[in-house]
Amino acid sequence: MTPRLSVVVPFYNVGEYLGACLDSIARQTWTDFEAILVDDGSPDDSAVIAKDFCARDDRFRIVTQDNAGPGPARDTGIREATGEYLAFVDGDDLVSRHGFATLIGTLERTGSDFAGGSARRFNNSFGVRPSWLHSRPFARTRHATHVSEFPDLVLDRMLWNKVYRRSFWAEFGYTFPAIRYEDYPVALKAHLDAVTVDTITAPVYYWRERESGESITQQKFQLGNIQDRVTSAGLVMDLVEDALPVVRRRAHAHLAQIDLLTLVSAFGSVPAEEEQHLVELSRTLLDRLDDSVLATTHRYDRIQHAALRAGDVGLLRRLALFRNDGGLRGGARAAARPRRPWQLDYDYPGLREAAVPQELYRVAERDLTLATSVREVRWVDGKLSVKGTAEIRHLETDRSSSLQLALVVGDVSHPLPVRRYDALDLHGDVTRVGFEVLLDRELLALCTSEPAHFDVEMRSGRRRRQGILRGQGPGSPGWPPGAWIDSTNWIQPGPGKGGCFSVRRLTDPCRLTSVERTPDAIVLHGRSAFDGPGLFVTRPMVGGEDEIPLEVDGRSFTARLPIRDVVAQANPDDPFGQRTTRVLRLRGPEGQQRVLLWTAGEAAVSQTTGGRVVTVTRSTGGYVNLHESPIRTVATSAVAQGNRLVVGGVDGGDGDLSWRRYLADSDDHLDVACRRTRTEDGWEAVVDVDALIPAAAVQVSVDPLASLADWILFATTAEGSSHAVQCEPFLCSRLPLTIPSGSHALAVRPHAGTLHVEVR
Repeated sequence: MTPRLSVVVPFYNVGEYLGACLDSIARQTWTDFEAILVDDGSPDDSAVIAKDFCARDDRFRIVTQDNAGPGPARDTGIREATGEYLAFVDGDDLVSRHGFATLIGTLERTGSDFAGGSARRFNNSFGVRPSWLHSRPFARTRHATHVSEFPDLVLDRMLWNKVYRRSFWAEFGYTFPAIRYEDYPVALKAHLDAVTVDTITAPVYYWRERESGESITQQKFQLGNIQDRVTSAGLVMDLVEDALPVVRRRAHAHLAQIDLLTLVSAFGSVPAEEEQHLVELSRTLLDRLDDSVLATTHRYDRIQHAALRAGDVGLLRRLALFRNDGGLRGGARAAARPRRPWQLDYDYPGLREAAVPQELYRVAERDLTLATSVREVRWVDGKLSVKGTAEIRHLETDRSSSLQLALVVGDVSHPLPVRRYDALDLHGDVTRVGFEVLLDRELLALCTSEPAHFDVEMRSGRRRRQGILRGQGPGSPGWPPGAWIDSTNWIQPGPGKGGCFSVRRLTDPCRLTSVERTPDAIVLHGRSAFDGPGLFVTRPMVGGEDEIPLEVDGRSFTARLPIRDVVAQANPDDPFGQRTTRVLRLRGPEGQQRVLLWTAGEAAVSQTTGGRVVTVTRSTGGYVNLHESPIRTVATSAVAQGNRLVVGGVDGGDGDLSWRRYLADSDDHLDVACRRTRTEDGWEAVVDVDALIPAAAVQVSVDPLASLADWILFATTAEGSSHAVQCEPFLCSRLPLTIPSGSHALAVRPHAGTLHVEVR
């Protein structure tokens, strides 16, 4: 019987990752598929891994060819395909468990030509996080749409996050050019040719980000890659030449933002003998891009464009190095103009040189905007403490500046006493940008269920800037702790509308009050805000819900979650971490529905069985989550004891623990072993702080915020496999932890669920 879905998997030199990729396909909830594995002349053991998989699962078969590149390899797989639907997977990536089923399901409901979903990036160092490239095209679900209706679909330049009707593919006879960056011309043409397409917000694809620079997308500064990128961009511009103006303009803006930027950045690493060739390639793309689009790009982009037109290779190199090393991250400090100190210029390479029009370096007043961050959120003696920074971009914040903050509840502004202190600013200097405000119970009682935000006003010299407090950093700002201010009112800080930092007061919320473990279950105790509640467990990623039996006493309830039942229903949403996340909701007889708030203490509760662990914990917003996953090493505490960093956690096996630092552009790493000891509840890992400070701790980057070293805590099993230690949500809410050591400072922070130490 012909399978309904054909999955084409080209592979080349991905032996380290191919097994996990194929396993993620085999585990799909959509089981009616064939997987066509195309060996593109791979010299490593990828073909051995592929053949072994084919021998174990007859849905997989292998096709072999001489090395021709990913595009022709895909074409080979398409010729072998027999299914009604067509999908593509790269051999070092993963597909979410429900990805194909979700995409095919929407196609069968709408009749569209193809459907695409969002994607996530992942690796060992930083865990799983959203893909920036897919954030706008897949910001919300759209059925039967088109690029002419939603021009941001121009940004959807990959093939692998989609399922196509094979009849649609055959009708237009798509083939891939024999270059790298072969996806974009084909993906965009499909968008232009389609009658309608579907987009869904759920992540259907996990896009690996290597620790090294070995993959095609991370060798982007090599001249061969540059040539292919220019060819690909030319094909894209040919496609949109006669398209709607809004589509054409959006495509040109994207090429300027991504592809042209890559070309001018390559001047920072290209060998001297290749510089002139790079100039010619870069000009080829620059000359084809719409001038009106280029005029709207970032000021620094326009400086690089001008240097390119002037052919000033030396300046192009300096500009590229400044940018590649992070010189723009904090926004360059403004420099006073000679003989006109009240006028400011950006202190970028090329300032006061003849090659570039100097008006491009002028600082406009509109560029001097307010920049804020939230760096720490804690409860101190019953008061909510919020620490952060505020400064005017590009200007130095001196002690003559003034800062005012106010909590805005509805239309009423409540001024706050502000304590200012020295902290690291956007330019890497320690200046008077830090602040702390304390909100007492009386003020917090004025808040409502609608988010209250913080207004910020700063004066520096003759300049005054106003804005809203935003910019939540890692740790407690992203996992802010809530607290009771009296017997019925709970305060929950967290993200508000538009990314602002906000505070809400929840009166008698539906909540979890305590959690206990039994030998075979996790028992939940809570209280409802309404009579006759029912408890439902839902899966945000894929939908569906299950009702959990309740014992109800008035508005108090007890629910028992049998561990074996939870594990038996495991169907991981995340193919990398193999974790399933569920959300708990209470529903009333009149249709009332509330997410269950966590008020059950400051530690998650877990129970294990059969190599899996079920955990009841909190979300970033303070609500209850139920996780099911493999047993992993999890950090639950981090403290400084003199000159030692002590991390504690729950048992994830008897392997070794070490702090790991990856070397630049390499999968090679340095490990600093921890002294691991057993405790009553798990383990402790101790390391001397001095061992984490590089011997040659010299700042070589112009990035003002770059760390000297970034260490990740890893656990290594007796068999030699390693994984990053997970950072428990309640530990996240207590971080960052700053440890001074001589002229350096170490900051313990969570990043995408893993535990890091940054050395400055």
